[in-house]
Amino acid sequence: MPTTVRRTAAAVAALTLLAACSPADSGGPTKLTIATFGEFGYAPLIAEYQKLHPDITVQNRVTDFDTHHKGLATQLATGRGAADVVAIEEQYIPQYRKAKDKFADLASFGARDLQPQWAPWKWAQGTDGGFVLGLGTDMGSLALCYRRDLFQDAGLPTDRDEVAKLIPDWPAYAAAADRFTAKTPGVKFADSAGTVYTAMLNQSPENYFSQRDDSFIADTNPSVRTAFDLSGGIAAKGQTAAATTFTQAWNVAIKQGSFATVACPAWMLSQIKEAGGDANKGKWDVTTVPGKSGNQGGSFLTVPKQGAHQKEAYELARWLTAPEQQKKLFLSDGILPSEPAVYEDPQVVAHTDPYFGDAPIGRIFAASAEQLRPNYRGLHDADVRPEFGRALGRIEDRTQTVDQAWAQAVQQARALLK
Repeated sequence: MPTTVRRTAAAVAALTLLAACSPADSGGPTKLTIATFGEFGYAPLIAEYQKLHPDITVQNRVTDFDTHHKGLATQLATGRGAADVVAIEEQYIPQYRKAKDKFADLASFGARDLQPQWAPWKWAQGTDGGFVLGLGTDMGSLALCYRRDLFQDAGLPTDRDEVAKLIPDWPAYAAAADRFTAKTPGVKFADSAGTVYTAMLNQSPENYFSQRDDSFIADTNPSVRTAFDLSGGIAAKGQTAAATTFTQAWNVAIKQGSFATVACPAWMLSQIKEAGGDANKGKWDVTTVPGKSGNQGGSFLTVPKQGAHQKEAYELARWLTAPEQQKKLFLSDGILPSEPAVYEDPQVVAHTDPYFGDAPIGRIFAASAEQLRPNYRGLHDADVRPEFGRALGRIEDRTQTVDQAWAQAVQQARALLK
């Protein structure tokens, strides 16, 4: 997200340090690099940009999520090797705001004039006071993807509006999981406890850290424990496929129809299509997520200060995040923009997807976006969050109970903060 996060197994060799060449160096066009984690759908846009700007050539460097962000940390620390434009996923934004001296202040190029383009919470995420760290790309407002055929086998409603009535909230989702399992014990209700947990957690204004002073509150925040207990309870009953998103196991489970539901941000639809293939076209549908909204993923385009062409890099980032280009990305790749003028656009709202039974995905995701309220990400969110995901994995593999896994997650999270 984009995030959105289309993580790919692209060769790590793409992290080879590439120095941008100036026209003075080569006598040719200015060469820019843009680094993303997974495919952001930028290939046709970059081709269009180069036609509009014949004095610019753009290379897109694509790596997987973890390699990308770890590589950026190293590049910033050494002062060399970063691309001219670098995408950063939302969970890493708090720590990079603290390292803003490594980035160009996009306000110096006029970025503050663009503020009205974005939802207020999205703009705020990418800024630090008057300093503009990055321009928002997509967001991951949530829906629920479900298998109509598997719901029918379990005697559950299959119409998307009826499914939304069946599971308006997460306790109702857990109850539906019980009903589903009783009728179809060979199929799991959810892909993983982690997906359920993350969706629930992202509907809360605070997660692991206090918005007031950034103190660790996971063990006292009822939203975290409620999400952990419900998702862990589903896992303890054997109702999840223990298939973590973006793994080969998840792809196989999608292809084989091993689970019936997944909380899906807009960018995930393409992952389901790719993994499911033509054999699963029309079996999936999309409806409102339990709890009505929430966000998972979303990114920003930043300009590291070490680049030789910061003004040109900013212009590329500005163009890629402009409403016209963001609309194209949604209509072609289902990447939901973080700009209200785009996700409220009649063409976007009317957009349907034949793979998902002609589900009105534009309307569903736009409605989710309208109700979205951001949640606070602490400075060490990216460090602490994985501990709770691993804890849920221990429940799924039957090595710990819910209480045991919770206690260990809290202990390990606190140890990381010492």
